[in-house]
Amino acid sequence: MIEVLRAGALTTVQDQGRSGWAHLGVPRSGALDPAALRLANRLVGNDEHAAGLEITMTGCALRFIRAVAVALIGAPADVVVEWRTGDIRPGDVGRPLSLPAGAVLRVGPAHAGVRTWLAVSGGIAVEPVLGSRATDTLSGLGPPPLRDGDRLPLGTPAGPPAPVDVPVTGPVPDELRLSVRPGPRQDWFTPEALDLLCRDAYTVSPDSNRVGARLAGAALTRAVAGELPSEGLVLGAVQVPPSGQPLVFLADHPTTGGYPVIGVVDDVTALAQARPGTTVTFHGPQR
Repeated sequence: MIEVLRAGALTTVQDQGRSGWAHLGVPRSGALDPAALRLANRLVGNDEHAAGLEITMTGCALRFIRAVAVALIGAPADVVVEWRTGDIRPGDVGRPLSLPAGAVLRVGPAHAGVRTWLAVSGGIAVEPVLGSRATDTLSGLGPPPLRDGDRLPLGTPAGPPAPVDVPVTGPVPDELRLSVRPGPRQDWFTPEALDLLCRDAYTVSPDSNRVGARLAGAALTRAVAGELPSEGLVLGAVQVPPSGQPLVFLADHPTTGGYPVIGVVDDVTALAQARPGTTVTFHGPQR
Protein backbone atom coordinates (compact mmCIF):
# COMPACT_ATOMS: atom_id res chain seq x y z
CA MET A 1 0.00 0.00 0.00
CA ILE A 2 1.10 3.56 -0.78
CA GLU A 3 -0.13 6.45 1.36
CA VAL A 4 -0.25 9.79 -0.46
CA LEU A 5 1.07 12.50 1.87
CA ARG A 6 1.23 15.22 -0.78
CA ALA A 7 -0.36 14.68 -4.17
CA GLY A 8 1.09 17.76 -5.88
CA ALA A 9 -0.51 19.71 -8.72
CA LEU A 10 -1.46 16.67 -10.80
CA THR A 11 -0.32 13.13 -10.07
CA THR A 12 -2.16 10.37 -11.90
CA VAL A 13 -2.01 6.60 -12.25
CA GLN A 14 -0.81 5.71 -15.76
CA ASP A 15 0.22 2.65 -17.75
CA GLN A 16 0.57 2.02 -21.48
CA GLY A 17 -3.06 3.02 -22.06
CA ARG A 18 -6.30 1.43 -23.22
CA SER A 19 -5.86 1.11 -26.98
CA GLY A 20 -8.54 -0.36 -29.22
CA TRP A 21 -11.58 1.53 -27.88
CA ALA A 22 -11.66 4.59 -30.13
CA HIS A 23 -14.78 3.26 -31.88
CA LEU A 24 -16.55 3.72 -28.53
CA GLY A 25 -15.19 7.24 -28.05
CA VAL A 26 -12.42 6.16 -25.62
CA PRO A 27 -8.88 7.47 -26.35
CA ARG A 28 -5.70 5.57 -25.56
CA SER A 29 -4.72 7.75 -22.60
CA GLY A 30 -1.75 6.29 -20.66
CA ALA A 31 1.64 7.85 -19.91
CA LEU A 32 2.48 10.89 -22.05
CA ASP A 33 5.93 9.33 -22.50
CA PRO A 34 5.25 5.57 -22.68
CA ALA A 35 8.94 4.71 -23.11
CA ALA A 36 9.84 6.55 -19.89
CA LEU A 37 7.32 4.54 -17.88
CA ARG A 38 8.46 1.29 -19.53
CA LEU A 39 12.04 2.06 -18.54
CA ALA A 40 11.05 2.88 -14.96
CA ASN A 41 9.19 -0.44 -14.77
CA ARG A 42 12.20 -2.36 -16.05
CA LEU A 43 14.41 -0.71 -13.44
CA VAL A 44 12.26 -2.10 -10.59
CA GLY A 45 11.69 -5.54 -12.14
CA ASN A 46 8.09 -4.96 -13.30
CA ASP A 47 6.43 -6.00 -16.53
CA GLU A 48 6.51 -3.01 -18.88
CA HIS A 49 2.71 -2.76 -18.80
CA ALA A 50 2.56 -2.27 -15.00
CA ALA A 51 0.89 0.91 -13.80
CA GLY A 52 2.95 3.68 -12.19
CA LEU A 53 2.49 7.36 -11.38
CA GLU A 54 2.85 10.38 -13.66
CA ILE A 55 3.96 13.34 -11.50
CA THR A 56 3.45 16.86 -12.88
CA MET A 57 5.70 19.85 -12.12
CA THR A 58 5.37 20.25 -8.35
CA GLY A 59 6.38 16.77 -7.17
CA CYS A 60 4.70 14.68 -4.47
CA ALA A 61 5.33 12.81 -1.20
CA LEU A 62 4.49 9.14 -0.66
CA ARG A 63 4.80 6.73 2.26
CA PHE A 64 5.33 3.03 1.49
CA ILE A 65 3.78 0.61 3.94
CA ARG A 66 5.95 -2.30 2.75
CA ALA A 67 9.53 -2.52 1.52
CA VAL A 68 9.68 -1.63 -2.18
CA ALA A 69 11.97 -0.74 -5.05
CA VAL A 70 11.13 2.49 -6.88
CA ALA A 71 12.51 4.26 -9.96
CA LEU A 72 11.89 7.74 -11.36
CA ILE A 73 12.37 8.64 -15.03
CA GLY A 74 11.73 11.99 -16.68
CA ALA A 75 12.04 15.59 -15.55
CA PRO A 76 14.99 16.14 -13.18
CA ALA A 77 13.98 16.86 -9.58
CA ASP A 78 15.38 16.63 -6.07
CA VAL A 79 14.60 13.23 -4.54
CA VAL A 80 14.80 12.57 -0.79
CA VAL A 81 14.09 9.37 1.14
CA GLU A 82 13.15 9.60 4.83
CA TRP A 83 13.65 6.38 6.78
CA ARG A 84 11.34 5.64 9.70
CA THR A 85 14.30 6.21 12.02
CA GLY A 86 14.55 9.84 10.88
CA ASP A 87 17.52 9.16 8.61
CA ILE A 88 17.32 11.28 5.42
CA ARG A 89 19.15 10.30 2.26
CA PRO A 90 19.18 11.71 -1.28
CA GLY A 91 18.03 9.72 -4.30
CA ASP A 92 18.36 10.12 -8.06
CA VAL A 93 16.06 10.36 -11.04
CA GLY A 94 17.21 7.49 -13.27
CA ARG A 95 18.35 5.02 -10.60
CA PRO A 96 16.32 2.36 -8.78
CA LEU A 97 16.03 2.89 -5.02
CA SER A 98 15.32 0.22 -2.40
CA LEU A 99 13.11 1.55 0.38
CA PRO A 100 12.29 -0.15 3.69
CA ALA A 101 8.76 -0.43 5.04
CA GLY A 102 7.54 2.91 6.37
CA ALA A 103 9.91 5.03 4.27
CA VAL A 104 8.73 8.33 2.76
CA LEU A 105 9.73 9.32 -0.77
CA ARG A 106 9.69 13.07 -1.41
CA VAL A 107 9.95 14.23 -5.04
CA GLY A 108 10.58 17.96 -5.38
CA PRO A 109 9.47 20.34 -8.15
CA ALA A 110 10.88 19.65 -11.61
CA HIS A 111 14.05 21.65 -12.35
CA ALA A 112 13.32 21.41 -16.07
CA GLY A 113 10.56 19.85 -18.10
CA VAL A 114 7.16 18.98 -16.68
CA ARG A 115 6.63 15.29 -15.85
CA THR A 116 8.37 12.45 -14.01
CA TRP A 117 7.21 8.82 -14.06
CA LEU A 118 7.46 6.69 -10.94
CA ALA A 119 7.43 2.89 -11.00
CA VAL A 120 7.06 0.80 -7.82
CA SER A 121 7.90 -2.89 -7.57
CA GLY A 122 4.65 -4.80 -8.04
CA GLY A 123 2.97 -1.91 -9.86
CA ILE A 124 -0.04 0.19 -8.83
CA ALA A 125 -2.86 -2.37 -8.52
CA VAL A 126 -5.98 -0.21 -8.81
CA GLU A 127 -8.94 -1.83 -10.57
CA PRO A 128 -8.52 -1.76 -14.37
CA VAL A 129 -11.15 -0.18 -16.63
CA LEU A 130 -11.37 -1.49 -20.22
CA GLY A 131 -8.09 -3.30 -19.68
CA SER A 132 -6.10 -0.35 -18.34
CA ARG A 133 -5.45 1.34 -15.00
CA ALA A 134 -4.72 4.71 -16.65
CA THR A 135 -6.39 7.92 -15.52
CA ASP A 136 -8.13 9.61 -18.46
CA THR A 137 -8.52 13.26 -17.49
CA LEU A 138 -10.96 13.98 -20.33
CA SER A 139 -13.48 11.14 -19.96
CA GLY A 140 -12.98 10.43 -16.26
CA LEU A 141 -12.21 6.74 -16.86
CA GLY A 142 -9.78 5.10 -14.46
CA PRO A 143 -8.88 6.31 -10.97
CA PRO A 144 -9.22 10.04 -10.24
CA PRO A 145 -6.09 12.18 -9.90
CA LEU A 146 -4.40 11.60 -6.56
CA ARG A 147 -5.41 13.59 -3.49
CA ASP A 148 -3.70 13.99 -0.13
CA GLY A 149 -4.58 11.02 2.07
CA ASP A 150 -5.32 8.58 -0.76
CA ARG A 151 -4.10 4.98 -0.46
CA LEU A 152 -3.06 2.95 -3.48
CA PRO A 153 -2.75 -0.85 -3.52
CA LEU A 154 0.40 -2.52 -4.83
CA GLY A 155 0.73 -5.74 -6.77
CA THR A 156 3.15 -8.62 -6.21
CA PRO A 157 6.75 -7.89 -7.30
CA ALA A 158 7.70 -9.84 -10.44
CA GLY A 159 11.47 -9.69 -10.16
CA PRO A 160 14.47 -7.93 -8.58
CA PRO A 161 15.37 -4.34 -9.47
CA ALA A 162 17.86 -3.83 -12.30
CA PRO A 163 21.54 -3.20 -11.43
CA VAL A 164 22.15 0.38 -12.65
CA ASP A 165 25.23 2.44 -11.80
CA VAL A 166 24.71 5.53 -13.99
CA PRO A 167 21.52 7.61 -14.25
CA VAL A 168 19.87 7.11 -17.62
CA THR A 169 17.92 10.36 -18.01
CA GLY A 170 18.88 12.91 -20.66
CA PRO A 171 18.56 16.70 -20.69
CA VAL A 172 15.21 18.35 -21.39
CA PRO A 173 15.58 20.44 -24.60
CA ASP A 174 14.68 24.14 -24.63
CA GLU A 175 13.35 23.92 -28.19
CA LEU A 176 11.32 21.15 -29.81
CA ARG A 177 11.46 20.26 -33.50
CA LEU A 178 8.48 18.11 -34.48
CA SER A 179 7.99 16.17 -37.69
CA VAL A 180 4.51 16.74 -39.14
CA ARG A 181 2.69 15.02 -42.01
CA PRO A 182 -0.22 16.44 -44.04
CA GLY A 183 -3.55 16.12 -42.27
CA PRO A 184 -6.92 15.10 -43.72
CA ARG A 185 -8.08 18.73 -44.00
CA GLN A 186 -4.90 20.34 -45.27
CA ASP A 187 -6.88 21.64 -48.25
CA TRP A 188 -9.04 23.74 -45.90
CA PHE A 189 -6.07 26.10 -45.40
CA THR A 190 -4.36 28.65 -47.63
CA PRO A 191 -0.92 27.86 -49.11
CA GLU A 192 0.44 30.65 -46.91
CA ALA A 193 -0.87 28.89 -43.78
CA LEU A 194 0.84 25.65 -44.75
CA ASP A 195 4.08 27.55 -45.29
CA LEU A 196 3.75 29.35 -41.94
CA LEU A 197 3.27 26.09 -40.04
CA CYS A 198 6.68 24.80 -41.12
CA ARG A 199 8.44 28.17 -41.17
CA ASP A 200 7.52 30.14 -38.05
CA ALA A 201 8.19 29.17 -34.45
CA TYR A 202 5.38 28.65 -31.95
CA THR A 203 5.40 28.64 -28.16
CA VAL A 204 3.57 26.30 -25.79
CA SER A 205 0.60 27.96 -24.11
CA PRO A 206 -0.11 27.74 -20.35
CA ASP A 207 -3.51 26.29 -21.30
CA SER A 208 -1.88 22.99 -22.31
CA ASN A 209 -2.62 19.73 -20.47
CA ARG A 210 -2.80 15.97 -21.01
CA VAL A 211 -5.52 16.48 -23.65
CA GLY A 212 -3.43 18.69 -25.91
CA ALA A 213 -0.61 21.20 -26.25
CA ARG A 214 -1.99 24.59 -27.27
CA LEU A 215 0.46 26.67 -29.28
CA ALA A 216 0.73 30.43 -29.75
CA GLY A 217 2.19 32.07 -32.83
CA ALA A 218 1.27 32.91 -36.40
CA ALA A 219 -2.43 32.31 -37.05
CA LEU A 220 -3.17 29.72 -39.74
CA THR A 221 -5.70 31.11 -42.20
CA ARG A 222 -8.41 28.91 -43.64
CA ALA A 223 -9.25 28.77 -47.33
CA VAL A 224 -12.59 27.06 -46.70
CA ALA A 225 -15.18 28.74 -44.50
CA GLY A 226 -18.08 27.10 -42.75
CA GLU A 227 -18.54 24.22 -40.36
CA LEU A 228 -16.94 20.79 -40.56
CA PRO A 229 -18.90 17.73 -39.36
CA SER A 230 -17.14 15.96 -36.49
CA GLU A 231 -14.67 13.34 -37.68
CA GLY A 232 -12.10 11.04 -36.15
CA LEU A 233 -9.01 12.35 -34.34
CA VAL A 234 -5.73 10.56 -33.67
CA LEU A 235 -2.81 11.10 -31.34
CA GLY A 236 -0.68 13.96 -32.69
CA ALA A 237 -3.46 15.55 -34.77
CA VAL A 238 -2.82 19.28 -35.28
CA GLN A 239 -6.28 20.84 -35.07
CA VAL A 240 -6.88 24.51 -35.85
CA PRO A 241 -9.83 26.25 -34.10
CA PRO A 242 -11.27 29.59 -35.32
CA SER A 243 -8.46 31.51 -33.56
CA GLY A 244 -5.99 30.05 -36.07
CA GLN A 245 -3.70 28.90 -33.22
CA PRO A 246 -2.80 25.20 -33.63
CA LEU A 247 -3.47 22.56 -30.99
CA VAL A 248 -1.53 19.26 -30.91
CA PHE A 249 -3.58 16.45 -29.36
CA LEU A 250 -1.93 14.27 -26.70
CA ALA A 251 -2.86 11.06 -24.86
CA ASP A 252 -6.23 12.13 -23.42
CA HIS A 253 -7.48 13.66 -26.70
CA PRO A 254 -11.11 13.28 -27.79
CA THR A 255 -11.71 10.69 -30.49
CA THR A 256 -13.73 13.08 -32.68
CA GLY A 257 -13.64 16.80 -33.37
CA GLY A 258 -15.18 19.41 -35.63
CA TYR A 259 -12.26 21.74 -36.38
CA PRO A 260 -10.04 20.96 -39.41
CA VAL A 261 -6.80 19.01 -38.88
CA ILE A 262 -3.97 20.56 -40.89
CA GLY A 263 -1.36 17.93 -40.01
CA VAL A 264 -0.39 15.02 -37.78
CA VAL A 265 2.77 14.99 -35.66
CA ASP A 266 4.75 11.75 -35.98
CA ASP A 267 5.86 11.60 -32.34
CA VAL A 268 4.37 13.78 -29.59
CA THR A 269 6.53 12.35 -26.78
CA ALA A 270 8.70 15.46 -26.50
CA LEU A 271 5.63 17.60 -25.72
CA ALA A 272 5.27 15.73 -22.41
CA GLN A 273 8.14 17.86 -21.08
CA ALA A 274 7.24 21.14 -22.81
CA ARG A 275 6.70 23.91 -20.28
CA PRO A 276 4.69 27.02 -21.16
CA GLY A 277 6.88 29.24 -23.33
CA THR A 278 8.84 26.34 -24.86
CA THR A 279 9.62 26.98 -28.53
CA VAL A 280 8.14 24.50 -31.01
CA THR A 281 8.94 24.30 -34.73
CA PHE A 282 7.49 21.94 -37.30
CA HIS A 283 9.11 20.35 -40.32
CA GLY A 284 7.84 18.02 -43.01
CA PRO A 285 9.00 14.37 -43.01
CA GLN A 286 10.92 14.92 -46.24
CA ARG A 287 13.20 17.59 -44.75
